[in-house]
Amino acid sequence: MKIKEIDKVVYRKHLNLVTVALVASLIVMSLAFGTGLIALFGEPNGVSAESTGNFQWNLLGVILAAIISVATLIKFKHHPYLVEVYYVWQLKALHNRIYRRLKKIKAAASNHDIDALMILSFYYRSQKQVYQLDNNTLTLSKLQNDIDELNSTISQLNLSISIEEFSAELLNKF
Repeated sequence: MKIKEIDKVVYRKHLNLVTVALVASLIVMSLAFGTGLIALFGEPNGVSAESTGNFQWNLLGVILAAIISVATLIKFKHHPYLVEVYYVWQLKALHNRIYRRLKKIKAAASNHDIDALMILSFYYRSQKQVYQLDNNTLTLSKLQNDIDELNSTISQLNLSISIEEFSAELLNKF
């Protein structure tokens, strides 16, 4: 995966609209499905021997709404309006994959493994981009220290690490 330049204003605008639309659609569809299922299969007036009444139909309505919402997001993830949002979602998913292997990657990097250094370089740089896009300024200074420390190590080893050469397949090594 390559790091792309993202316009923060456009990203925030699109993310906010997608979030509001997703929440609104979940609410509306959950209510519609729940009401429809209760009308078709529910206990009259919500009275039953169980204390939950029509809980199972409402729960099924929420599950159906979530499935439809996720399916819609998956179908339209390559729509031009979602380019920035989908890119950041992909980056965050890749961050999770790297984080699960981070202990091994850092150990290999301390032994001057080129692939580990490249992964760390990509990880830190892409994390910085996501933190800036999401206004996460609290941890930005620690991240910058990690980047500086990594760059210092790379310089001391007289290496040339390009994050353009990063590939998610490198993670399979760790």
